[in-house]
Amino acid sequence: MKTDYLASAVQAARAAGQIQRERLWGEYSVDFKGENNLVTEVDRISEDLIVLQLRVACPGCDVLAEESGALDTGSSLRWIIDPLDGTTNYAHGFPWFAVSIALEVSGVIQLGVVYQPMMDELFTCVRGQGAWLNGEKITVSSRQPLENCLLATGFPYDRAQSNENNFDNFFQFQLAARGVRRAGAAALDLAYVAAGRLDGFWECKLNPWDVAAGKLMVEEAGGTVTNHAGEPYFIRDHRILASNGRIHQEMLQILSPGKKSPLHVESFVP
Repeated sequence: MKTDYLASAVQAARAAGQIQRERLWGEYSVDFKGENNLVTEVDRISEDLIVLQLRVACPGCDVLAEESGALDTGSSLRWIIDPLDGTTNYAHGFPWFAVSIALEVSGVIQLGVVYQPMMDELFTCVRGQGAWLNGEKITVSSRQPLENCLLATGFPYDRAQSNENNFDNFFQFQLAARGVRRAGAAALDLAYVAAGRLDGFWECKLNPWDVAAGKLMVEEAGGTVTNHAGEPYFIRDHRILASNGRIHQEMLQILSPGKKSPLHVESFVP
């Protein structure tokens, strides 16, 4: 079953990626879902295509997708879809974005796909079977300590209004690590941790479609994923920390609540 569903997810991701590649520097409409939160015509076209293909492959399944929300039929199978992670990049013609698809079975993520169309890089994972990049097995890096490591992060859309804006963490990690990158696509950041290209990633205020595939990918590649308190991470959690495992404790020390501004914990998921 996993093999069939993985093939369907890969096919849908590649089809959406082809549309994104072809239309990147063309004309399309851009709207706002909120302040600084863009959605493009290509996001919606990609999502419609992915949902259609996956519901043909898996009739009656549930869907949680970024643009259309939740389709709940009571199935034990649920596809979690970000049709275009990195929409702001896309809308500016910056070629760093991805399709992210995960399959959840009875509340547990069983497989994931992250596809970077511009580089034709396909990251896949299956629970208990490992993670791959274009068919080659991948593993997290062995780099340590933190001062020798390259990290990634992102900032929430409401960073100008909220006390929880990740600025303090970004400053601390810039001092502690070799470097920190903010490329603008969380699914790719997680895939890059899984592939050993990044050594760690942290962020807050992400949604399930941002992290569902990437979380499993890091774990299947031998990495560690928790919340910012070091507790088991679930895709509805408010804060994520993913690493090669070797630097996880060092990163947790920097994310210690004692080093932060007051936090406003909210619910960000449907």
